[in-house]
Amino acid sequence: MHIALENIRKLQHSGQTEQALREAQSLLRQQPQHADLHYLAACLHDGRGEETEAIPHYLQALEMGISGHDAASAWLGLGSSYRALGQYREAEMALREGLHHFPEDKALQTFLAMALYNRGRHKEAAERLLTLLAQTSADENIRRYQQAMRFYAQDLDKTW
Repeated sequence: MHIALENIRKLQHSGQTEQALREAQSLLRQQPQHADLHYLAACLHDGRGEETEAIPHYLQALEMGISGHDAASAWLGLGSSYRALGQYREAEMALREGLHHFPEDKALQTFLAMALYNRGRHKEAAERLLTLLAQTSADENIRRYQQAMRFYAQDLDKTW
């Protein structure tokens, strides 16, 4: 199975996503309980703009216990797919669950801010993004004001 997965990944990375997806679907018919294969199928669908088809595969991969970096990516892919389809509540829930398992994942934090924005929670979204920017930016000017940005991010509406 490992060789088959690697071949599918090679097809995916060389831009042959249609062939990669056909091979993944064929393998899934033979081994429907393979978490990594569901994750790969989800990524292939997602990369083709087929979020509706990707979601069940992300869910299966997570339910079957995919782990490590792929699990964090699966939570992100699931939340992002829900968000792309306008299912903002589900997106927020998936991204929060991903952050429960991977609290330091900056991509999950960023996508959660987008979902919060879509849910009309602009203040919380901006606060999260400012905090993330202060934590991660290498820009000299951002670094210089990082402490102030973190302070203001706590309550953007507060005045003195």
